[in-house]
Amino acid sequence: MPEAEQTETTTDPGLARQRLRLWLQMLKAVRFVEADLRDRLRQQHDMTLPRFDVLAALMAAPDGLRMTELSQQLMVSNGNVTGIVDRLVADGLAQRETIETDRRAYRIRISAQGDRLMRQITAEHLGWIDELFEQVTEADAARGISIMLDIRHKTPR
Repeated sequence: MPEAEQTETTTDPGLARQRLRLWLQMLKAVRFVEADLRDRLRQQHDMTLPRFDVLAALMAAPDGLRMTELSQQLMVSNGNVTGIVDRLVADGLAQRETIETDRRAYRIRISAQGDRLMRQITAEHLGWIDELFEQVTEADAARGISIMLDIRHKTPR
């Protein structure tokens, strides 16, 4: 077994328990931050976190996204995104365009109204995150990002 693979798992029960504790703390932290963001989005903008996530993904893709691409980016099913997109289109925050080469598929783009709203909210969102993470130093943030990337880039079994 190559050296790098030997460090991926352990037979050390103490280390295994510590890794489990890390996972549980990560989960609690994510839930805490998400709950806070949900409250702020609802109270200050009458917006849900899923709507914000869809609009943020569309804002980052000026040419728009196919529904499949949007679902993949958000790591949810097409069915979960469809209802949100329908409401965003009805509210004038997104636009649905048929794709010339495939009349069954369509591309979703953020509208000018949605873009204006998201520019305002994302500026506030940056401040909210900064406030929630104010105890995290730059070095700790860099290490945390590195750990998360290590976990996400692990080859699936």
